[in-house]
Amino acid sequence: MGCMCSSSSGIPGKNCGTIILTAEELGNCRDCVTMQFCANKLDKKDFFGRSDPFMVFYRSNEDGTFTICHKTEVVKNTLNPIWQPFTIPVRALCNGDYDRSIKVEVYDWDRDGSHDFIGEFTTSYRDLSRSQSQFNVYEVVNPKKKLKKRRYINSGTVTLLAFSVEAEHTFLDYIKAGTQIHFTVAIDFTASNGNPSQSTSLHYMNPYQMNAYAMALKAVGEIIQDYDSDKMFPALGFGAKLPPDGRVSHEFPLNGNVDNPYCNGMEGILDAYHQSLKTVQLYGPTNFAPVITHVARYAEAVQDGSQYFVLLIITDGVISDMAQTKEAIVNAAKLPMSIIIVGVGQAEFDAMVELDGDDVRISSRGKLAERDIVQFVPFRDYMDRTGNHVLSMARLAKDVLAEIPDQLILYMKSRGIKPNQSPPDYSPPGLSPTPTI
Repeated sequence: MGCMCSSSSGIPGKNCGTIILTAEELGNCRDCVTMQFCANKLDKKDFFGRSDPFMVFYRSNEDGTFTICHKTEVVKNTLNPIWQPFTIPVRALCNGDYDRSIKVEVYDWDRDGSHDFIGEFTTSYRDLSRSQSQFNVYEVVNPKKKLKKRRYINSGTVTLLAFSVEAEHTFLDYIKAGTQIHFTVAIDFTASNGNPSQSTSLHYMNPYQMNAYAMALKAVGEIIQDYDSDKMFPALGFGAKLPPDGRVSHEFPLNGNVDNPYCNGMEGILDAYHQSLKTVQLYGPTNFAPVITHVARYAEAVQDGSQYFVLLIITDGVISDMAQTKEAIVNAAKLPMSIIIVGVGQAEFDAMVELDGDDVRISSRGKLAERDIVQFVPFRDYMDRTGNHVLSMARLAKDVLAEIPDQLILYMKSRGIKPNQSPPDYSPPGLSPTPTI
């Protein structure tokens, strides 16, 4: 247990109080426990009705103090509530010490926040783990009532209805067990990027310095390629007119090979990107849905946990097919797939922030996305004041890839897939050797 004390001085010359930070090293326990409780004959606290009970769980600390680690929901107007099951890491409950005290308080909820104390009991993880036996009915006791009333027995009882433990798997557990990360790149070739032959263009081919598209590609790709066994990546473009007939495409291979859009490593992608700039005509509109649907087709074909698909879209941010893109993302959220969007240039990225879904989960036609699968970062946050790309590209890659592990784990958990259940490598029909999306 470590303790640190700091004085707060918001007003010059005046001590505004003390903040005490207490810390304890986390144990190496990676189990999660799911429990469900009910209560019987709790004390009536509301004058006109019954009670609105909820429970608060506290972990005991090494110094004897207690820290809140979970609150149940409120069950309205009952003295015999059944609370919903909840899942909590064993670390949070007792830091892996099975005999450490766990205190549970029961309250009657009040709208004004002055919740009435009904009573409390103590237990331990070891006692709870004895499942549904006589050890799992707890008397809820109000100490003040016990002192005052000689015949006081309790203020009701709480019963543990269900208890189950599951190991908390990490991203690396799945990777070690054989899950392949498949990486696809999609680059915005719309006219709003500017003529690639001019220095003002976001696609400008400067012989001495990589442009923002190339830098974003390199920064993200060099990290993600390490999770990919064969280093063969499909690279797509969208929003350009293609030779020889000038047709507009929102899903074309950068290497010009429709049958085999795979590029060899990051260098292969960068070469194909530079070659495309010389042959296609930047056009429009900026449609995301086709490339999202393209990768989703592959992800839909293999949902057993052996493969996970990541689509990197690099764009100047002026999106044209917002409704279709939202629908494509909502559909993709059910699949083993994540989408990274890097915004380059100085445009307003409001649409990209909306697609990110961190604040408000994305929806389409009234249907909410099952998971948040989109991560957006603006490239300009990684430039210095003069516009040079000198800030750490490692930081860009870190921020871009930050949500991928949790998104993968959430997909696996929602499908009940454990790391050791991952089947062998998947080979898409008609493609050899095993390609990587």
